[in-house]
Amino acid sequence: MKLFSTWAKAASQAVLAASICALAPVSNAQEDYPTKPIRIVVPFSAGGSSDIQGRLIADYLGKLYGKSVVVENRPGAGGHIGGRLVSDSGPDGYTLLLGSIGLHATYGVYPALNYKPGEDLKPITIVAQMPHVVVATPSLPANTLAELTALAKEKPDSIYFGSAGVGSSVHMIGELYKMESGAPITHIPYKGSSAALNDLMGEQIHLLFENIPTVISYVQTGKLKALAITGDKRAPQLPNVPTAKEAGLPGLEVMSFTTLVASKDVPDALVEKINKDIQKIYANPDFRKGLENLGMTPVGNSPSEARAYINKEKARWDKVINTAKITVGS
Repeated sequence: MKLFSTWAKAASQAVLAASICALAPVSNAQEDYPTKPIRIVVPFSAGGSSDIQGRLIADYLGKLYGKSVVVENRPGAGGHIGGRLVSDSGPDGYTLLLGSIGLHATYGVYPALNYKPGEDLKPITIVAQMPHVVVATPSLPANTLAELTALAKEKPDSIYFGSAGVGSSVHMIGELYKMESGAPITHIPYKGSSAALNDLMGEQIHLLFENIPTVISYVQTGKLKALAITGDKRAPQLPNVPTAKEAGLPGLEVMSFTTLVASKDVPDALVEKINKDIQKIYANPDFRKGLENLGMTPVGNSPSEARAYINKEKARWDKVINTAKITVGS
């Protein structure tokens, strides 16, 4: 028995030593991260709000790490082409995603996705929250939400609103407007906000329920007109534009959000390290000012806080999807 006990003790110590050795490279890899370039996948076309945020993060993160951080645009399927790419990118943490409502909270509009965003993408942080602005072509004979609703009801399905894709925040806020107002307007999906904006400027569509950064310069120069802000207060960049609540539609009070996420295969310890590094960026007043100047509210919370927020938003938007019976093709 004594011989067996001695052997068992030695075997146990050997297993422990092997485990420590096996964990050491992972720990060291996390401490050394990054040792090569990082890419941030933006799942929408260049020029939109997500692209702007992705490039802002890439700039400051690159300076922090002293490594190249590049943005790669992978538009399509409401952001899910890029989402799937990152979900399959492996455990090293060198491929990150600039996520959105469409990737995290409204993917229920796609009944047959080839991956599970809620399980396959691991949140690092909520980047920012932002209101949207209802913008129209100058020629549309409506200057307020009330006038827009009246016009839509007078001429059903004759007013077209664009979006960055089915399930995107730009789409879903338009659907929320339809539900709250009863206005029969028609959705036209695009592969990103910049494509929708091009058609809006060309008056091939009439409306966008867009992020402020994407359209603010066009509003300020009079190329588009703003009917309302969806936030709970007026935007400093557009002080003369009323909130939806002020315009008589309190049910359209809503904020969209963006995230920085990794593949589910990235170890939690590495996600926490990246989050701590991101916190250093958020401590830089110039970075925060960069987001605020674009009409965004910086967040920069923890991975667990980000997950809780995403789950809450998912429950909220599932109600809109189910009530409006929104699926791909709608």
